[in-house]
Amino acid sequence: MLPMVAFLLGFAFGWQRARSRGGNRLDQLQYGAVHGIIFTLVTFVGIVIIEWMTVR
Repeated sequence: MLPMVAFLLGFAFGWQRARSRGGNRLDQLQYGAVHGIIFTLVTFVGIVIIEWMTVR
């Protein structure tokens, strides 16, 4: 559930960032997708680190 939320937040952030830079709809989709993927990967790494610390 957390990675899905991270993707949606990243997508919204990227969409807004492209809009503020004057990008068209495809630019906004691209920025949204890339930011969503990055936020999701960072979340996955954070989850793995937290799990690793709790198992130790």
